[in-house]
This record gives sequence, structure tokens and C-alpha cells, in this order.
Amino acid sequence: MLLTLPNLLSAEELSQTRAWLKDAPWEPGLGTAGRQAAMVKHNEQLPQSCDAAVNIREMVLKALNANPTFFSATLPKKIYTPRINRYAGDSNYFGNHIDGAIRMLSHEKRVRTDISCTVFLSEPDSYDGGELTIADTYGEQSIKLPAGSIVIYPGTSLHQVKPVTRGERLACFFWIESLVRSDEQRRLLYELDMSLLSLRNQYGEIPEAVTQTGVYHNLLRMWADT
Repeated sequence: MLLTLPNLLSAEELSQTRAWLKDAPWEPGLGTAGRQAAMVKHNEQLPQSCDAAVNIREMVLKALNANPTFFSATLPKKIYTPRINRYAGDSNYFGNHIDGAIRMLSHEKRVRTDISCTVFLSEPDSYDGGELTIADTYGEQSIKLPAGSIVIYPGTSLHQVKPVTRGERLACFFWIESLVRSDEQRRLLYELDMSLLSLRNQYGEIPEAVTQTGVYHNLLRMWADT
């Protein structure tokens, strides 16, 4: 399932992000690339421990925790430490690749990358190029969202970031190990949850809403790996 959510970060939070990134210590972005991806990766990332990375990471995680649609769509079990990257100048693209299946979160803690996520931190009119293209089941999708928006897509997808030919593209990226491993099952649960939400908003806690709630939780109980 490919899903975009607007306004994950507010204008005030984005302004604070830009302040943190002023004079940030960028380094070559090979730290999260496997052997194959490293051959086509030409961007920059922040060291995980620098102040800007820590501050932005905490801001993004707080925003994710407060977003019920994000939770419904991803059903997160583990979230890989969010990283910050930049595409600009000579480090301006990331060719076609599929993300590695397993990421080390810390010593002996691993994250299976069921879902890939990108939070856009630059306004789309501030740079040329830089589209995130994702090979979806319905064809190739080209994603370039307003700052503060997030795109969620299966970690199994072939994807790339097109060359940035003007300005700089800033983003926060991370992976999620979901309680529900199957993308197809997560999609069904998300669609059922959204349908249930609409039913409740229109008619309240009618018997049909109670029945659908039971179906949702019984499916989640059947499919979830806690």
C-alpha cells in the first residue's frame, strides 16, 4: 500500500527544523546502504548522534505517535531510528534499489523493513528534480510532496530518488517492522478501520459498528505478530 499523509509536521516545526539544519555536519550517505545500493547512492546524511539529527528525530517520532492514521496504516512494532538526508550539488541522486530486508537498530536488536517512510522537509518549489519514484502494483508512482508530508510504501518496492538539479532536497527517512507482516493484510485492516471510522462519524456506535469493530480486532488477532 502506498499512502501519503499531509501535515505530519507543522509550519512552526519545519521552521525549527531549518534552524537546526543550518551548518549541520553532513557526511556521505553510505552508512545505511547495502553493497548493491551503495553503487547507486549519491547523497548526504547527518551523523545519528549530532544535535540536529537527534532533535529532528525526536520531533518526527512525536508527530508519528500523535497521528492515528499513520498508526492504522502501518501498525508499527519497531521503528528504525529516523535519519536525515540531503540531495544537492554533486551528491544529488539515489538510483534504483530495494531497501535491505533487515536493519540493525542496536546491538542484537533488528528491524525487518516491512515499510519504508519518507518525511519531506523541503518545499517542492525550492528544488528541481528529486522525485521519489516507486514501482507500485499499479505502475510507477512519482512522489514530490509539500514539506511536512510523509509517504509510506512497502519496503519490497523498487524505488529511486531522481537527480536534484537545483536547490536541495531535505528529508527524514526510516523503516518500520509492522505487527502485520503482509502488505495485503495491512491494507485490508487499514481499509476496514477507515470504513469503521466513517460509519461511527455518521451514525455513532450502532450495532453494525460494534460488529465491524469485532471483525477488525479478530483479524488483527489472527494476523499480528507481537
